[in-house]
Amino acid sequence: TPTHKNWSNGLRPQTKSSQTHTVLLAVAVGVYLLPSPIDPKPHILKGPPPALEGPLAVNTRLQKGRRLFTGRLHGPESFTADGNGNVYTGTVDGKLWRIGPDDGLTLITHMGQDLPECGSSTDYEPVCGRPHGVRLDRQGQLIVADSYFGLYSVDPKTGEKTRLVASADGAAGVPFGFLNGLEISSRTGIIYFTDSSSRWGRRHVKLEVIELNSLGRLLSYDPRSRKVTVLLDSLYMPNGIALSPDENFLLLAETSIGRILRYWLKGPKAGTKELLLDNMIGYPDNIRRSDHGTFLIGITTPRFQKLLPPFLDLIAPYPAVKRFLAKVVPLSWYNLLLPRYALVLELGEDGQIVGSLHDPEGRLTWAISDVFQHRGRTYLGSTDLPFLPVVEVWDS
Repeated sequence: TPTHKNWSNGLRPQTKSSQTHTVLLAVAVGVYLLPSPIDPKPHILKGPPPALEGPLAVNTRLQKGRRLFTGRLHGPESFTADGNGNVYTGTVDGKLWRIGPDDGLTLITHMGQDLPECGSSTDYEPVCGRPHGVRLDRQGQLIVADSYFGLYSVDPKTGEKTRLVASADGAAGVPFGFLNGLEISSRTGIIYFTDSSSRWGRRHVKLEVIELNSLGRLLSYDPRSRKVTVLLDSLYMPNGIALSPDENFLLLAETSIGRILRYWLKGPKAGTKELLLDNMIGYPDNIRRSDHGTFLIGITTPRFQKLLPPFLDLIAPYPAVKRFLAKVVPLSWYNLLLPRYALVLELGEDGQIVGSLHDPEGRLTWAISDVFQHRGRTYLGSTDLPFLPVVEVWDS
């Protein structure tokens, strides 16, 4: 028969297995040809993570606390306080809150639109807003770095908002992409703040970390002249900042590469930076002065060496791997790689680690963004956890 003749000539009908291989090959070629959303560069790490010993030794000091406002405060990221015992914070739904001395909770204002969807997904953040750094200025006004809208002054009594600098205007011809950390000089009133990236907004922070670019800036705003000045550029996801007690320098966290810089504001080194702490045990977020003269750093993700190096350590030198992962792995899946481990570092003024606080099982919290001490209580921030952890007694 003709069919038999074709077979005898070596032609075979395509089997199910070969069809599967063809489809897989076509999918692989399609994925390869897809453009990647990121443009990473290779990064060589300084070494493996430091050992959990000495001032980094594991303990349970962060388990001695409790959770407040569960289900009511979602991602209280940064804090400030007034002389009457009120604490202020912002959440993922674009809201600013006042926490009274009796732990009463009052809504101050919405940074953006008041929609039912606010807080349900990061997709709504460009409309709802996302307040990150919050501080009180010398006039008792809340200064807020909203990651999407810009730098604001907010009346804590009425909720009236005044935009100081719009993100679209930015500085030096470059719009702000991801406003983040904030600090105010008590002596001059100058506002220092960070723009973590000119490419990626807050809702794409995981792409920012994977790409490992140096598109961040440290800036200042003078309320008298209303002038924005770029103090440093080419930074790796600059995040939290804190002034020294004498305001001679700022400490600055570069989150995506796990290091702390010192930027001199006064003296013979004014206007220059120096590396203070590198190859950290985790990725630093905010930096705050403690109530006993040290600096406290919230670690948003620990960087532990187990059977394999940490995930971000593994992929850091390989741009092709990063480009591929950014194309095929949904951003939400990376949360599965994050350990439920809370960690706070305590630094002396010289930048040396003098102690650490741990919650190894994440019983109280994890992924700490801010460590704020006020009237004997320590508030632990986060970017998206649905509660506010507090430690009533600081175990030193």
